[in-house]
Amino acid sequence: MEGCTLHTSHRGTAIRLASVGEAIALQELLRTRLSLTDDFGKLERVAGLDVGFIDAGTTARAAVVVLSFPALELIDYARAYAAVDFPYIPGLLAFRELPSILKALDQLHQSPDLLICDGHGIAHPRRLGIAAHLGLLTNLPTIGCAKSLLIGSHAPLVEERGARTALIDRGEQIGWVVRTRRGVRPVYVSPGHRVSMASAVELVLACTTRYRIPETTRYAHTLASSG
Repeated sequence: MEGCTLHTSHRGTAIRLASVGEAIALQELLRTRLSLTDDFGKLERVAGLDVGFIDAGTTARAAVVVLSFPALELIDYARAYAAVDFPYIPGLLAFRELPSILKALDQLHQSPDLLICDGHGIAHPRRLGIAAHLGLLTNLPTIGCAKSLLIGSHAPLVEERGARTALIDRGEQIGWVVRTRRGVRPVYVSPGHRVSMASAVELVLACTTRYRIPETTRYAHTLASSG
């Protein structure tokens, strides 16, 4: 892990991380800079982000897809590649995936008003999942919408679409467990940056149609996974 690199803005500057301990320390520092209040104007373009891996896991392939809002029609997309120089460690996903994501964002012709990440926002042991981290680096409103639980507990969830219950960790609400479609497993929604807890869940549901995951994520996943 000596010499791991993380881009710290989508203008290309970078820092060097010599250890996992340094990555954790950076998360502890950055989380103090998050804003969890609504700080956005009219939303016209929403973006989804996802990352796949090729070359036996040595290369990350990031995809970003921009949809109109609320119509959810495709208006722009980009894909970018970056060498993977940070190991897979739960809770440190950002250090593995952000370099490729930031490169993809730089290639867009239409700037998004909101980013929805396939990952967590503050629903994270140090309250700085990939969506929160990305929001700070880009200064864009971000939401995490993950398919699996990283941390926290919650009450049982009814089967109806739109049902939600608070995700709790150490007595604090860190997100929502949300049923996006009747009879399917829930997703885990949490604000990242410049979005409130209440708005995070409503915006994810507004971007979800017939499938379990939002259209933003669905488009991005297809692009990140294709050859």
